[in-house]
Amino acid sequence: MATVIGGVAAPGFERVRDAFAANFERDDAYRDVGASLAIYRGETLIVDLWGGWRDAEATIPWTPDTLVNVWSTTKGVTAIALARLVDRGRLDYEAPVARYWPEFAQCGKAEITVSQLLSHQAGLPGFAEPTPLEDFYDWGTVTRRLAAQAPMWAPGTKNSYHAMTFGFLAGELIRRASGLSIGQFVAREVAGPLGCDVFIGLPWSEEARVSPLIAPRIAQPFDLEGMAPEAVAALTNPLMAPTLCNERAWRAAEIPAGNGQASARGLARLYAATANGGSLDGVRLMGPETVEAMIEVQTERVDVLLGVAPQWGRGVTRNGVGVFGPEPGVFGHAGWGGSFGCGDREANVAIGYVLNQMGDRVVGDPRSTGLCEAVYACL
Repeated sequence: MATVIGGVAAPGFERVRDAFAANFERDDAYRDVGASLAIYRGETLIVDLWGGWRDAEATIPWTPDTLVNVWSTTKGVTAIALARLVDRGRLDYEAPVARYWPEFAQCGKAEITVSQLLSHQAGLPGFAEPTPLEDFYDWGTVTRRLAAQAPMWAPGTKNSYHAMTFGFLAGELIRRASGLSIGQFVAREVAGPLGCDVFIGLPWSEEARVSPLIAPRIAQPFDLEGMAPEAVAALTNPLMAPTLCNERAWRAAEIPAGNGQASARGLARLYAATANGGSLDGVRLMGPETVEAMIEVQTERVDVLLGVAPQWGRGVTRNGVGVFGPEPGVFGHAGWGGSFGCGDREANVAIGYVLNQMGDRVVGDPRSTGLCEAVYACL
């Protein structure tokens, strides 16, 4: 029986609705169980679709406000929050991190800039000390550990995805500059004013809306023996299981590289503000010049962990590898399993997509790439 698709797609975007519905009928490992898609053009929500189930047993219907752990899509949220502080003059992308976080200067890190940190060039892709998952729930423990750690390469000479450390590093900068934790800052200064369903550190009051993630139907094991040590450090300490995010302790913590809980509407609305020059519906997050600085490419090297050249901006990626459709100027961030948020300033379009059936890819989930292709075909 075909999945019932709820919501609307504006005239001219029927192909997007068809592509979204087709993901529920796939005959491969990427068949959706529950998902939402939202697209803004300017300040108008032109596509708002949802379908399927919150649970693998198909007993709880998916709703348009369903929240999902979006893994690394969270990094884009963190980058936008930090850019808001840059816009206010509280942080400077070209300043040394140690200007705001003096303890960070240890072990040869005094000259690492905020830009290098945000573009995965700082040499801290993982923890040198054994770090169990429980340590992620203690902000002071992980940030002190990173401040005391020596970089794994000369900063600025290499980039290797800081899979989990990115969030603690950027989040501590936000804390030092604002006096608020990353979760508090997003709630008060970003998601709250915009009315976005995006959380880093989920309040108990929102727990009932969350759909648990479902592990990938197929798994591509990492060849750790063949990987560079920088990549191994990012993936194994601690080892991240796809469904560990279904625990309440994970959702309640602030892990700003990977535990954001968001709806598709929330992600699309957040990126709509950035695609629209930094403002939406009278709420100003930042000026256009700060948006430009945030998305300016800092490195086009092949990333050691990812094996592609993702064109890292300052916390977001440009669309050099085509995961967000055909336009190279699109910027955003995707997450393990298939979720993503992105914006396009030229077309003034923003997209948010969340789902509970994880795929096996870190980059290039066929559902998300197919949806982006459909959007641009309609545009």
